[in-house]
Amino acid sequence: MPIVFNKNIGNEAQLGLWKIEESEQELFAGLQLKQHELDRIASFNNGKRLIHWLSTRMLLRVMLNTPDYIDCRFDQHGKPYLENFNYNISLSHSYDYAAVLLSKNYEVGIDVEMIKHKIKVIKHKFLNDLELAQKQIGNNTDGLYVCWCAKEAIFKWQGKAGLSFKDHIHIQPFKLKDQGSLRALVDLPTGLEELTVNYLKTTDGYMIGYVAQNLKPQSVVMA
Repeated sequence: MPIVFNKNIGNEAQLGLWKIEESEQELFAGLQLKQHELDRIASFNNGKRLIHWLSTRMLLRVMLNTPDYIDCRFDQHGKPYLENFNYNISLSHSYDYAAVLLSKNYEVGIDVEMIKHKIKVIKHKFLNDLELAQKQIGNNTDGLYVCWCAKEAIFKWQGKAGLSFKDHIHIQPFKLKDQGSLRALVDLPTGLEELTVNYLKTTDGYMIGYVAQNLKPQSVVMA
């Protein structure tokens, strides 16, 4: 399971990408799994889903550089968290890759996707007219995937249901490159927030988007 990269993002976050080449048996051998995890993976209905689940846990182990048991769970909104390590985390996987983003100080979100032309069929479902009018997005497959990965990363960063890709996350004009960043305006319950999302395209046709930033606390209304 070779690491493509495992690097610090500034001083606040760590990003890992791993190419999956192991069998289920090899991945199982590298993990310490408890009964609640074995019960979870017993419900998976295909081998690829199991491989992805195991590979993200293996990548977490490498990034945390620990022989100790890592208790990775999900909250009521489906956002992953570590029960016994003081890190915010985000997980993603697509075909041959697993990706993890972690930070002690920031909320994080990451998405990795294999680039396919069929995304053009669904672009109107996650982009509004102003976004589609941007020349670097429009009908450009790479531009569409940058936007999808950015919005998915923001959705995971926010970590709660109800955030619409099309209506609540607005990609601002950006210069499309193989590696770069963009700004997004996000309509949150706490108000409008501007985020910086980084993205990169791998040489073998995957797109990655990730965000690490503080989440504004929700206002408390006193009775």
